[in-house]
Amino acid sequence: MLDQQMLDRQMPERVTWLRQSTCLGVLPEDVLVAIATHITPVPLQANRRLILEDTQPDTLYILRRGQLERYRTQRTSMAQAVTLLPGAVLHLREILLNQPTDYTVITLEDCELWQLTADRLQQIAFEYPSLNQELSAILAEAVEQLSAQLLYEQERQQELRPYLVPKVSRGVIGASRYAQRLRQAVRIAARGRVPGADRRDAVLIFGEPGLEKDNLAALIHFGSPAKKEPMIKVNCKNLRAVDLFGRGDSRPGLLDWLGTGTILFNNIQDLAPELRPAILQLLKTGQYQPSSPPGQAPPPAKVSDAWIMMISEKNLTPFANLAKQTIKVPPLRVRKTDLSAQINYYIQLYCRQRGLSKPTLAPEALRRLQSYDFPNNLRELDSLVQRAIQQADRAPHLTEEVFWPEEGQPGRFRWNLLNAYPRLRQFLRSPWWPDRLNFGFTSWFYALVVALLFLGPQTRDANVALNFFWAWWWPLILVSFPFVGRLWCAVCPFMIYGEITQKLSLWLWPRQLGAWPRQWADRWGGWILYAGFVAILIWEELWHLENTAYLSAWLLLIITAGAMVCSALFERRFWCRYLCPIGGMNGLFAKLSMVELRGQRGVCSASCSTYQCYKGGPEKGEGQETLGCPVYSHPAQLVDNRNCVLCMTCLKACPHRSVELNLRPPGIELWTTHTPVGHEVALLLLLWGAVLVHRLPEVAALLGISAMVQGFGGHAIATLILLFTPLPLAWIAHRLTHFIQPSLKARPFNQVAYGWLPIVLLSSLAHYLSLGLTEAGRIIPVSLASFGLASTGPILVAHPAVIAFLQGVSLIFGAVLSMLLTQRIARQSWVKLAPLHGLTLGLTAILYGLMV
Repeated sequence: MLDQQMLDRQMPERVTWLRQSTCLGVLPEDVLVAIATHITPVPLQANRRLILEDTQPDTLYILRRGQLERYRTQRTSMAQAVTLLPGAVLHLREILLNQPTDYTVITLEDCELWQLTADRLQQIAFEYPSLNQELSAILAEAVEQLSAQLLYEQERQQELRPYLVPKVSRGVIGASRYAQRLRQAVRIAARGRVPGADRRDAVLIFGEPGLEKDNLAALIHFGSPAKKEPMIKVNCKNLRAVDLFGRGDSRPGLLDWLGTGTILFNNIQDLAPELRPAILQLLKTGQYQPSSPPGQAPPPAKVSDAWIMMISEKNLTPFANLAKQTIKVPPLRVRKTDLSAQINYYIQLYCRQRGLSKPTLAPEALRRLQSYDFPNNLRELDSLVQRAIQQADRAPHLTEEVFWPEEGQPGRFRWNLLNAYPRLRQFLRSPWWPDRLNFGFTSWFYALVVALLFLGPQTRDANVALNFFWAWWWPLILVSFPFVGRLWCAVCPFMIYGEITQKLSLWLWPRQLGAWPRQWADRWGGWILYAGFVAILIWEELWHLENTAYLSAWLLLIITAGAMVCSALFERRFWCRYLCPIGGMNGLFAKLSMVELRGQRGVCSASCSTYQCYKGGPEKGEGQETLGCPVYSHPAQLVDNRNCVLCMTCLKACPHRSVELNLRPPGIELWTTHTPVGHEVALLLLLWGAVLVHRLPEVAALLGISAMVQGFGGHAIATLILLFTPLPLAWIAHRLTHFIQPSLKARPFNQVAYGWLPIVLLSSLAHYLSLGLTEAGRIIPVSLASFGLASTGPILVAHPAVIAFLQGVSLIFGAVLSMLLTQRIARQSWVKLAPLHGLTLGLTAILYGLMV
């Protein structure tokens, strides 16, 4: 009874409100009373869903208090949101036409709704026949309004579509303090934007190129309460006033179509000078002046409710002063702790898009990337990762060989010999280099040399093979390093027999050769190589290999066996890349070469997608069919000559003419882009000690201990002492530089030690000059003696004074070059580097006294 009395008191108020505030006001009084009698008030809290899209309605809703939001997600390319105010009637059309709902409705705040069931509405329509006629008119008007709204939305979407930002590409990757601050700045900016907020809440995002600043702007927009509004991005370099502001009522501009959405001005530093005042006025007041045809009065100014964001490569003061928040995006080079997470994210993203299994990132590859500054930031890193995965060709690990930056070579002197001498290019691309030379000559000639060492006379003056090895090969290869680098490795007999073993083993036992254990090899391979060289030098000195033919043959066979075993186990030339002692020495001295093989990084990154020079492949264009680089080096990735054996496989495979054989300043990377390696420095100082060991009789005579080194034990001890003498001396000299001008920061020892490369090379050459200039000219009589014939024939022997002069010049020239190179590497004053130069001059003086 009380409820009925209360309802009777509220009835006139309900009817009056329905008539004045809703579209149902056109209905007769009795119908409104019938509706008002059966409606039920329902409270609903904020952020609750009232209606779900694509569902069959069973209730008519009338919004009494509060605000609702209606939007569609599946029928349009943009999620258009409409705010509904009190008086809105929902589900009227759908109930009358028995159609599903095509929109979703949520509450923006606490609301009160009146609801009427569909069955009750149909019963009222049956009791009051006039209701159907009136509702049909209401429905027709609603359909007309809906059609007009749909037409407007279609036209709006068509105008905004070229500029639309549909979604966020990715979040902020990483856990560094820079990444955390950036995420916090994005959250603060997103919270600052609410529907109807002050239009001056603009955001300026600035930073270096390639930092995905537009994605940060999208993060802010789609993380804000206004995320259902459209977001567009305009390029300021090509922006025209008529496109942005329109031309009055005759041509709406982007701001007219955008409404309360978000506009992103990309690269605002490129904005045309004549547009700057208009954009600044828009930021300051929210007003803009539409364009007008020539000779006509300007149309009235308009007001924009758009949210403005700006992207710039620098902090532009006029725009920053009008921005509510300014976000500085840190470059990638200061976020090295985020590099691993960023790379793994790009790997996962790329592999998921293409259905590939995700490879892992090798530690040495990460270290290589961490040492690079990425001038193009995230854009360059993304491109680099994609290229690495393509180049790896489904390998389980991404190693350092598949990562190389896009930036071009430094602007220093380079002269491409392949362009200057087309016949040289033709020869290096022909089957003659090096395959026919290797398998048609070197393979059988090497076997003949080893057989002669075993079966022929055992001394150097009677065995041409032993004479060739010590009096010819050693001086010639040392002379060749500054000119052609590691060229010897292209025709090396050790690896020729390794490749023969590999082919025969695969023919007899078809199988998949093992992948390289790169992590293990990068960590230990160089030190195994170093230990092998120590063993060779000790064996050479204590057992007189240079004058014992069969022992020299065993040395060659042991190195050949290592190459054969590794070739039978692993793909390509694992031995050459990591374990060969001779290859390690060649790679070290090749850094001084005036010739380099490189790829044009711009051509490789822009034109190549197969990377056949690295992983092999069929014939393509002018590129020949190859098995890929035998030591897994990409020509565009090379930063020095250590891992290039000049086999020219990449030159033959490349269809884009990217490969260059350049003439350059000798050893230029040692003071520009070089990365020091510990085992290389150890090998360098070991080879310096080897020169002293080769002069052990003179050293013993100088010190008066000749009798002590006559026995095997004394000889061995003296050999070990001399062999390792340069290492502690070099370390002490480097430490002394810290006591001279201690305020100056010294370069690391492993870096400055490469300054001794010239003196080590030329002092080794000075030693072998005596053999080459005294015994190489006896090749004819020694050849005859090797086969038991009379040792007669012409003999060419240099005068001792000539030999001494050349040895002295080599030592002095090597010392001067080493001091100059040390200065270039260390980049400090002569006074600061006095201890290092003192060691260079001191050991040079000792060797000069011992040799000359």
